Amino acid sequence: MLTSVFTKTMRDRWRGMGIAVVALGLGLLMAMSVYRSFDANTFSQLPEAFRSLMNIPDNADTASIAIGVLYGLYGAFTLAGLSIAMGAASFAGEETDGTMGLLLGNPKSRSNVLSGKIANMVALVSAGTVALLALAYLVAGVLGVNLGDMHVAAYSAHIWVNTIFYGMIAFAAGGWTGKRGLAIGLPTGIMVLGFLLTGIFPLVQGWEKAVKALPWYYFDGSDPVNHGFSAGHFAVLLVSSVALGAITYVGVNRRDLRGQTTGTSIIDRLRENPLTKKVADRIAGSIRVSRISVKTFSDHQGLFIVDAYVMFLIMGVLMGPLYALMDNLLLQYADQLPDALWAFVGSSAGGMSTPEGFYEAETFGMMAWIAVMVMTVVIGSRALAGEEADRTMGLLLANPIPRSRIIIEKVYAMAGYAFAVGFATWAGVWIGSLLGGLGINPFNIAATTVMAVLVGLNFGGAALLLSAATGRVRVAVFGTIGIALAMFLINSIAILNKTVEVVAAFTPFGHYLTNSPLSNGMDWGNASVLTTAFLVLVALSVYTFNRRDLRQSN
Repeated sequence: MLTSVFTKTMRDRWRGMGIAVVALGLGLLMAMSVYRSFDANTFSQLPEAFRSLMNIPDNADTASIAIGVLYGLYGAFTLAGLSIAMGAASFAGEETDGTMGLLLGNPKSRSNVLSGKIANMVALVSAGTVALLALAYLVAGVLGVNLGDMHVAAYSAHIWVNTIFYGMIAFAAGGWTGKRGLAIGLPTGIMVLGFLLTGIFPLVQGWEKAVKALPWYYFDGSDPVNHGFSAGHFAVLLVSSVALGAITYVGVNRRDLRGQTTGTSIIDRLRENPLTKKVADRIAGSIRVSRISVKTFSDHQGLFIVDAYVMFLIMGVLMGPLYALMDNLLLQYADQLPDALWAFVGSSAGGMSTPEGFYEAETFGMMAWIAVMVMTVVIGSRALAGEEADRTMGLLLANPIPRSRIIIEKVYAMAGYAFAVGFATWAGVWIGSLLGGLGINPFNIAATTVMAVLVGLNFGGAALLLSAATGRVRVAVFGTIGIALAMFLINSIAILNKTVEVVAAFTPFGHYLTNSPLSNGMDWGNASVLTTAFLVLVALSVYTFNRRDLRQSN
C-alpha cells in the first residue's frame, strides 16, 4: 500500500504532465518546421514592441520563433493549468470528494499532507520544465535551427516559477475555503486577465506602467527569451509563492474541514425562497433520479459562475473600451505580422486594425472555445467515469432507467452550460462593442459565439466518449486536452502547409473561424459539420457505455 502522500500523489498526477510535455514537444516540432520557410526580413522590420510581444529573438533563425510562441503561450498556459488543477485537487478536492477524513485518519498531520502535496507539484513542474528545455534543444538540433541569442534556459526558469506561482494560489484558495471551484477559478482568472492586460496596457497611452501590478508581467515582462534571466522578476514570483505557501499552511490548520455535502445548490436556494419554491420543486422533480440533468447542473454551478464571469466581463465588456483607447499606429503595425503568427493565437482575420479582428484575436481565437471546453470537458469526463469513481453509478442504475438515459441527461446539462457560457460571451462582447463605439453586428457576434460553443461541445463529446470507454476521469480529461492542443496546432500550421491543411479540415478548428463569422455572419455548412460531429460522439458514447463492464474502484 502507498503510505507516502508524495508517492501516491505522484502516481495519480504524472500522466497529465507527461501528456502535456509530449503534446508540446510535437507541437514545437511541427511549428519549427513550418517557421523555417519564413523570410527573416519580415520580422526585422517590425517595431521592437511587437518583436518583444511575439518573443522574436535577435540574430536567430525565424524557426526559433516557434519556441517563443509555443512555450511562451501554450507551454506557460498548459503547465500553469496543470499546477492549478493539482493545487485545487490537493485539499479542496479531497474535501469535496469526501476522502480527506480517510486520509487524515492515518497518523499524518494536516501539515504533513499539505507538504507532500506541494512537494509533488513542485517535482512534477520541475520535471516538465526540464523536459521542455531538453526538447527545445533536441528539436532545434534535429532540424538544424540556429537559436542565436535566444536564452532558452532562462526562459524555462521563468516558466517554472510562473507555473509554481499559480499553483500556489490554487493551494491557498483551496486551503482557506475548501472549495475546489474557487481554487480553480481564482488563479485561472488572475492568469488570463494578467496575460491579456500585459499585452494590451503597453498599447494604451498612459497605462504602460500599470502592467507592473500584474503577475504575468514578472513572468514575461523582462523578455527573458531575448534578454536572459531576470533575477528581480524571478524573485517576485518566487517570494510570492513562498508567502502563498505560508498562507496555505495557516488556512489549512485553522479551519474546520468541509463535509462532502456542505454545498448548497441553486435548486436548494430556489426552494428556500417562497416565491420560487413551487417552480423549483417542479423543475427538480422527486427525490429519485428522475432529473439527472438538474443534479448535474447543480454539481457544476461554481465552475460556470467563474467561467461566465471571465467571458462576460473580462473577455467581453472590458475589451471594447480598451480597443478604443489603443494607438492606431501600433494596431496598423500589428497587421504586418504574418498570417501564421495570427493563426497561432487562433485568429483567421490576420490583424487587429478592425474591431472584428481585435475581438477575434483576443476573445474568440482561443478564449471563447476554451471557456466552453472547460465546462464541457469537466461535465463529460465526470458524467460516467466520475460516477464510477464515486461509486454512485450503481445507485443510479438500481433505478429503472437505461444506461443511455444517464448519458442523454448528462448531455442536456453539458449543452445547457455550453450555451449559457456562450450567451455570457455574446452579451459581454456586444456590450463591449457598444461601450467602445465599435459597431460590431450583434448577429455576427451571435454566429461566432455559436461556433465557439459547437467547438467546445465537440471536445466535451470526446471527453464523454473517453469517459464511457475507460471509466477513468483523468484519462478523459488529459486525453481530451491533449487532443485539443494537437488539433489546434495542426490548424495553426495548416496556413503554410497544404498537406497539413487537408488534415486540419478534419478537426473542429478547420470549421470554426475559417470564414470569419464575426465579419461575415454564420456559415451554416461549418455549423452543420460541427453539430453532426458532436451528435456522432454522443452516439458512440452511448454505444460504448452500453457494452462495457462498470469499474468497481478508482
